[in-house]
Amino acid sequence: MPRVITIDPGKSKCGLVLAEISEKKVYKAIILKSELLENYVRYLIAAEDISQIIIGNGTTSKEIREKLYFFKKEIITFEEKNTTYRAKARYFELFPISGLKFLMPREVFILNKNLDAISALIILEDYCKMKFTLNQNIDFKTWLK
Repeated sequence: MPRVITIDPGKSKCGLVLAEISEKKVYKAIILKSELLENYVRYLIAAEDISQIIIGNGTTSKEIREKLYFFKKEIITFEEKNTTYRAKARYFELFPISGLKFLMPREVFILNKNLDAISALIILEDYCKMKFTLNQNIDFKTWLK
């Protein structure tokens, strides 16, 4: 089945999600340095049947779109307003706090700099107008370095 790549673009780092729309499932979620994005997308296209790429319309989206010139299928630019802000709440929907950790402030468990992949997920969910689930135990704070 064809999959979709969603990118939350940034100057120094990007969030990226690989998902299957018909299954409403996320298969990969990573954060990577912006200069690594082009090669990683090439790798995904070689390994997966990618039908489209969705890029948030924020910082550097135009430059990233130009870097992905080699992708001969559909590239969509989509609204990403407030995704970084909304990513905190979405993180706790995906990974609820349990046990005694519930008594600690939520901010202890996340840092803004690690939510780029969740921002990419929110862009995808807004675009598709539906929530996605995780295919496996995905850590949205994983860095590709």
